[in-house]
Amino acid sequence: MSKTKQKETPSQKEGWEIKDRNYQLKGNKEPLTFTLKSRHTEKYPLTYFDETLRSQRALRYATNQSSPFVDEQKGEVTIRHIVFKDGFLHVPREHQALQKLLSLYHPDRDKRYKEMKPIEDAKDELVDLEIEILALNIAKDMEIDQAEAIMRVQNGSRVNTMASKEIRRDLLLFAKSNPKQFIALAKDDNVQLRNFGIKAVEAGILKLSSNQRTVLWGSNDRKLMAVPFDENPYSALAAWFKTDEGVEVYKTITKKLS
Repeated sequence: MSKTKQKETPSQKEGWEIKDRNYQLKGNKEPLTFTLKSRHTEKYPLTYFDETLRSQRALRYATNQSSPFVDEQKGEVTIRHIVFKDGFLHVPREHQALQKLLSLYHPDRDKRYKEMKPIEDAKDELVDLEIEILALNIAKDMEIDQAEAIMRVQNGSRVNTMASKEIRRDLLLFAKSNPKQFIALAKDDNVQLRNFGIKAVEAGILKLSSNQRTVLWGSNDRKLMAVPFDENPYSALAAWFKTDEGVEVYKTITKKLS
């Protein structure tokens, strides 16, 4: 009787290390206890797609077996629940089947829980801190006009009633709380052009039609541009300011706003 050829497991490919491992529920969840699915049933499937065999393989946590795959388990099996306590689960190095089930094969890995990796986590935290520092430095040195443009994205027309110190304070808080979004906005030329358009409308130099589909001169209602369907009128106006016709209008508005 021929034996089924066993595949090269991810543990062999990646140099599986024998060590204690810790796992944590994702989403800052810390219930008193949380039971993770631990065996395949017809009603509640628990499988891993084997790329080599091109088939789904049933999974099961059995304390007396060396493999988490049902087709590799032999004899009677001792089934046990997989229970997180206060959001965490410690698995000693001796429990290799459970470690491999959690670290390599379980479909809820990196969805409901993750393996805690101190070195990798420290690298991620360092990157996050560096991004935060970069964002704060950009915010600290930013011109007030650009700061106002960015904060208008966050606070809308409320910016009009804010003093420059309030704008700078909120800008720094925004850079600290969401540095990636802040940096993206700081690099986006359209943010400033959008703010410029809003100020022109607030000053009555430009105006929007009642349906916000047309931008007009405020003095004579002459049409300047049509707003594309489903597009924010100020975003469309910001893009239009970059066209040949739009640049001339931008220059005219700049003189009137100064």
